[in-house]
Amino acid sequence: MSTEFPPVVPPDETVLREAEARHAVLTKPVGSLGRLEELGNWIAACQGSVPPKPFVRPRVVVFAGDHGITAQGVSAFPSEVTGQMVANFMTGGAAVNVLAQVAGATVRVVDMAVDADTPAGVSQHKVRRSSGSIDREDALTREQCELAIAAGRALADEEVDAGADVLVAGDMGIGNTTPAAVLIASLTGSEPVAVVGRGTGIDDQAWMRKTAAIRDALRRARLVISDPVALLATASGADIAAMAGFLAQAAVRKTPVVLDGVVVGAAAVVAEEMAPGAREWWVAGHQSAEPAHAIALGHLNLKPLLEFEMRLGEGSGAVLALPLLISAVKVLAEMATFESAGVTNREDLTREEPAPEDPAE
Repeated sequence: MSTEFPPVVPPDETVLREAEARHAVLTKPVGSLGRLEELGNWIAACQGSVPPKPFVRPRVVVFAGDHGITAQGVSAFPSEVTGQMVANFMTGGAAVNVLAQVAGATVRVVDMAVDADTPAGVSQHKVRRSSGSIDREDALTREQCELAIAAGRALADEEVDAGADVLVAGDMGIGNTTPAAVLIASLTGSEPVAVVGRGTGIDDQAWMRKTAAIRDALRRARLVISDPVALLATASGADIAAMAGFLAQAAVRKTPVVLDGVVVGAAAVVAEEMAPGAREWWVAGHQSAEPAHAIALGHLNLKPLLEFEMRLGEGSGAVLALPLLISAVKVLAEMATFESAGVTNREDLTREEPAPEDPAE
């Protein structure tokens, strides 16, 4: 099956300039709302509309999967928590469910490689149970990786076709920050100690085991960095591979995405390799406390909207940022202009100010 993506068309530059022009006549000093103005302009360019339209169907898709590297003692939690959390998402009890309610978003969870049985509606795209331990073996076969990428593409198409106008990718998988760190390090030329973090809250001994696992996995990953699919097969997992396909296809479908933390960031770094220019359709919802995430965002040239020292995953940081996007749209669409409000603009004063008299006359 093909893992080729069509060329990504960037957000409309002409519309972006029109949005900037509209901000210049709203009842405020130009630039006084800071990055909120930039965010609104970007959304307008993504939609091809000035003013931008309100979001009607924000959608969170959580990609779940277990990772064989967990057996090496790199996480503070056992792998069975992944399957238990899938059930928690389905009953609305996870942090992302609660935050999504605040933001007016809905949540979907997809089992790509959970090492447990999950309901049919969740596991229809499942590729396998867990993954290989990436410090010593490939996470997936090439065929499994291609299936996962295809599933991510299909999920993006499903959501966009169903009316989703802004997407959030989330993750759930014990041990998943280890492959995320390997992917980021391999494509940014970073060393293991620069990317390893505390994940679920590991102690010093587990941190050292995790660093060694990343070091060993990185040796294997660097052999295939010129082939994004081979890299995903070697060092990710079906959940991360599917997420990479999802992010790339969302850009192909001209749908904005709010990125979450380090695991989504790792998928995004690979997605940009598969579909160059996809990053123009993404905004970083937050910067995770995981050190690899700052490296990934720098590589993608994305500046986070929030820095709350979060490291939960699930899409939680991205969903927390969604109200900023909603506010940016409303400001650009609903705020009065100087003319409509009868408020004097500084430019009007400049035009009306009489020329100074010549003292020589």
